[in-house]
Amino acid sequence: MINVNEQDERYHVADEAIYDSFFLLLKEKELDKITVSDIIKKAGIVRSTFYNHYENIPDLITAVEDKTIEHIFSLMETFHPKNDQDMCKSFFLTICEYTKKNPFLAIIILQTPREDVFFEKMITMFHHYVKQVTQTTFSAENKKEEFSFMIACSIGSTIGVLHKWTAENFKTPAEQVADILTKVFITGILPFL
Repeated sequence: MINVNEQDERYHVADEAIYDSFFLLLKEKELDKITVSDIIKKAGIVRSTFYNHYENIPDLITAVEDKTIEHIFSLMETFHPKNDQDMCKSFFLTICEYTKKNPFLAIIILQTPREDVFFEKMITMFHHYVKQVTQTTFSAENKKEEFSFMIACSIGSTIGVLHKWTAENFKTPAEQVADILTKVFITGILPFL
């Protein structure tokens, strides 16, 4: 008889295999061309295992979007803007490396047909993040608003740089891109925060 811990572990292992297969397939095929058959073949699982985890491919994509947003948010929560170039570079290098290793995020940054759904989720997540930070950091309402615009500016410039870098197939080393983002943040955004 299988105990609960073994079942949980097997469920987790199968889920990771599905995710890994999805990411590998994204390097081979367009997002809208990936099928359940592709995933189960690549993952080495049976069809029923896939359907125990996800209803269909759109359900899997939604789960991948949510997991990607969760990862980005956890990266953002570790970043506390200070005038520390090494810390800023480390943060932006982490974002660059995450973008490079996450083919789904790279595709989304390049504006796929699903961009509206993903970016709506991202904007909502950023809105909650900015609201949380401004409530705990600033007491004056006009300072909160100014700060939220500065955060939006930083997010927009970061996404713009990541878009260019992704479109150029990551030709520039991640360290160099992180340097650029750090300079932009420290000289252009941080003085206003």
